[in-house]
Amino acid sequence: MLNDIYNKRIIELAGNIPRLGRLPDPDATATAHSKLCGSTVKVDLKMEGDRITDFAHDVKACALGQASSSIMASRIVGSTASELRELRETVRKMLKENGAPPEGKWEEIKFLEPVRDYKARHASTLLTFDAVVDAIGQIEAKAKTEAKQPAAAQG
Repeated sequence: MLNDIYNKRIIELAGNIPRLGRLPDPDATATAHSKLCGSTVKVDLKMEGDRITDFAHDVKACALGQASSSIMASRIVGSTASELRELRETVRKMLKENGAPPEGKWEEIKFLEPVRDYKARHASTLLTFDAVVDAIGQIEAKAKTEAKQPAAAQG
């Protein structure tokens, strides 16, 4: 039943989203949009090496997109690029392949597990994960390009 996916914890998370807004000088910005429901999440990231040092987001999404964004925002700083890529894959498998929810600091994602029965809600639930991985990719690509430039051209 649809009420299962909009459980009390999902509503609480959606109503208390940390780190809303934009960063003044992000290393990358990425947007993920669901054509199906119209939800959009835009994320700003700052990284040092492979660790997230700052994060902000603009969330125009349904309660599920808001809840997943809330979980992301409350735990992302200090996370590594590989951890976040793995997280996106774990959440995707949880929704689409009956996989287990993540454990440890990301265990609260288990409250999104009932969404697996509602295919039309998968995209909005995954938006924040897709946008974060996109932004990480942008930062890594920029770092590779800069590393290939001769020292004189860099500065």
